[in-house]
Amino acid sequence: MPRFVKGAIPSPNIWNTPHVYELENRAVDPEGRAGAAMSALRPLAGATVLDVGCGTGYHLPALSAEAARVVGVEPHADLVELARRRCRALPGVEVRAGTAQALPLPDASVDVAVARWAYFFGPGCEPGLAELSRVLRRGGTAFVIDVDASRGDFGRWFRRSIPSYSPQAVADFWDRQGWQAQPLDLRMAFERRADLEAVLRIEFTPEVAAQAAAETPGLEIAYPNVLRWKHF
Repeated sequence: MPRFVKGAIPSPNIWNTPHVYELENRAVDPEGRAGAAMSALRPLAGATVLDVGCGTGYHLPALSAEAARVVGVEPHADLVELARRRCRALPGVEVRAGTAQALPLPDASVDVAVARWAYFFGPGCEPGLAELSRVLRRGGTAFVIDVDASRGDFGRWFRRSIPSYSPQAVADFWDRQGWQAQPLDLRMAFERRADLEAVLRIEFTPEVAAQAAAETPGLEIAYPNVLRWKHF
């Protein structure tokens, strides 16, 4: 029996190694710059918030600390269970099985939608964008956080691992869709060298991961991202 919702696009890093992806989540953005940038554009107080591709629900507790209600949507059944377990004691938080291109929510039921490194990678994600337009209320805001593959060592490793990925084509796509963007200069900070190297291995091809490890002394990685948003 499939362990994911029909139509889901595989996400090998978290689907195959959620325990390593947990280390990555813990390491990313210790200053909370991504959350602060979103809150500056659209505060979450009193809002119903949707986390698209919520994975193991890592970000749901932080969202629920500000929002009135939080819904996580995730296509992989094992991750849905982990997310529900993580949030079972949190009032106002629920996790539903579903995909970005067929969100299991009513029309105009969400104030803020957030997707971090999930599905919305540029050309081809039009079905998911149509779903955001459907579920967001008038006056709502959608946010997409993704790797900025045009910048830094991380961007170079990303492009080497996925040669077909064109940062310019992705940026042009979002411009055509009417979204705005701003750079996020994030970092990953690890407690152990072994954790850093494990994360590199789930993010890049073996050859690129080895090169990245050799080029990265210490316990930190600069992690250039881009925040995209659209008000509805």
